[in-house]
Amino acid sequence: MKYSKMSNLYEELSKTSSSLEKTAILANFLRELKKEKEKDIIYLLKGRIFADYDEREIGISTQLTIKSLSKATGHTEKEVVNKFKSLGDLGKVAEELTKSKTQHTLSSTTLTAEKVLSNLRKLIEFEGKGTVEKKIALISELLTSATSIESKYLTRTVLGNLRIGIGEGVLRDAIVIACFKEKNKENTESVQEAYDQSNDFALVFEKACKGKLNDISIDTEKPLKVMLYPKAEGIKDAFERLGKPCAFEYKYDGFRMIIHKDAKGIRIFTRRLDNVTKQFPDVVEYVKENIKAKSFIIDSEAIGYDPKTKQYLPFQNISQRIKRKYDIEKIIKKLPIEVDVFDILYFEGKNLIKESFKKRHEILKKIIKNNKYHLKLAEQLITSNEEEAEKFFEKALKENQEGLMAKSLEAPYKPGSRVGYGLKIKPQDQDFDLVITKAEYGTGKRAGWLTSYTVACRSNGELLEIGKVSTGLKEKEEEGLSFEEVGKKLKPLIIKESGREVEVKPKIVVTVTYQNIQKSPTYKSGFALRFPRFTRLRPDRSPTDITTLREIEEEYIKNN
Repeated sequence: MKYSKMSNLYEELSKTSSSLEKTAILANFLRELKKEKEKDIIYLLKGRIFADYDEREIGISTQLTIKSLSKATGHTEKEVVNKFKSLGDLGKVAEELTKSKTQHTLSSTTLTAEKVLSNLRKLIEFEGKGTVEKKIALISELLTSATSIESKYLTRTVLGNLRIGIGEGVLRDAIVIACFKEKNKENTESVQEAYDQSNDFALVFEKACKGKLNDISIDTEKPLKVMLYPKAEGIKDAFERLGKPCAFEYKYDGFRMIIHKDAKGIRIFTRRLDNVTKQFPDVVEYVKENIKAKSFIIDSEAIGYDPKTKQYLPFQNISQRIKRKYDIEKIIKKLPIEVDVFDILYFEGKNLIKESFKKRHEILKKIIKNNKYHLKLAEQLITSNEEEAEKFFEKALKENQEGLMAKSLEAPYKPGSRVGYGLKIKPQDQDFDLVITKAEYGTGKRAGWLTSYTVACRSNGELLEIGKVSTGLKEKEEEGLSFEEVGKKLKPLIIKESGREVEVKPKIVVTVTYQNIQKSPTYKSGFALRFPRFTRLRPDRSPTDITTLREIEEEYIKNN
């Protein structure tokens, strides 16, 4: 398939904010893609080069992209940088410079989507001496053959920011329309279920076209998205929404850990689908010692504790363990964790996600040996009594946990969804998980630091800004989470600069505490947070996990 066809598709999609229109445009494209041999092209629709479960990324910096543009167009790096400062989007810079490029080559050819995918995949294979030069050469090769509009979207793809607003729901619905005679609830649920179990749109698309979605099932070698839980106002609200009796479990102040075991070994994934097995050799041993089964996928929470006092610690104290790749044995002793297991999705070759929570938990009780400070079942209470549940809630808080999870005993497991089969109950502090999209450099004694952050929620694949946060961080690193630490994470993600403001790739998820929500025409979400405060970083969460606009609207209605 010619890459120009994809580029024109991107352009068409970028011109509408309507999900229905985007779905119709995509469905027409997918009908043509059905005829192509290489179904992996579908990954490019989300600006990716592999399936969603695959943690490999292109990982090209703005500076390296500038060098590649310079080489491909014949313009100096200084000219590219000046143009970037003027337009604020390297994609648009590539588009304009390609129109007027001074560098001509006899080797340029018509670009295909397959060629783009192949070259971009090669980028992640380079290692060692000469890596930078090889990457520049590969990107330049593509840009040299690209038309102006192709250059625009090639550059955005390389930087991981297509800016066309395609979410999972839109792509799912487009597959349904393209592959089935009609879009109905049954077909939509079949495609969603296949994606939930595979996290691979190319596979889902291929099987849907052949009418073989049932061939797709859970694979213990690939990560699964975890089920997400909306908020409840309290115990009474949880009973009203879930019925009686309910299972109540501690809501641990840690991070999700999905543990897979099969004949090939044990693998550990985060809710972001990252494989962190090497970072947690202690957990691998806990699993071997305390879970008696040959194959399974379990859902759990990893919580930290003080090795001396045995007191449980807040998430922020152990968050560094998630991405730590060196001095592992040292950090295990300094920041030990306990794994609290609360669900099982696969057991001895059988997919359990459609089974009731009650049945799934009975299996857990049979195969897990409780071993405090290593691995054990999550604390649980099954009751119909509000007073009992309230006492359990108080007990969880006294033990430094966040609150409770309330779960329907008869509910199945729904990967990646906030479907209300379970609810989280926390004290009245109100907070949202949001993603940083912009930041501003400070002045005076904060000069050089990024000290004000624009945050956004999620809606149908788009990120909608909901306010700025500038309080909650420390000026000195020894006092806690600091402006400097957050700035170090944001600066490599800068994709646009305008005066003191920078736009960043939406990668850094943060928890923001607020006093209340108000309507606001200032932000695209239509809402603003009053007295927002930066509470903590969430390295265990991705932009697909953040609070949705619908959840914010529900909170606004509830409190107004």
